[in-house]
Amino acid sequence: MQVKIHAFGIARDILGGSSLSIEMPEQATVAQLKARLCQDFPSFEKLASLAVALNTEYASDSQIIGAGDEVVIIPPVSGG
Repeated sequence: MQVKIHAFGIARDILGGSSLSIEMPEQATVAQLKARLCQDFPSFEKLASLAVALNTEYASDSQIIGAGDEVVIIPPVSGG
């Protein structure tokens, strides 16, 4: 299935743009998506943390990505 990813901050810089579509197997999990991103974009491995939101809610690594889900990569945030 095609997964469209939206990215912000340093994640956008790593991807080279604010959105990307990649092919993932049906029933892919968030963990599988993160692994794929690290494989395709090794700079993701250097981030201290990387959160993923599905349909405006933070998602656990075990959550399954459905066709048509809005996927957002949320990079680590610092400051105060």
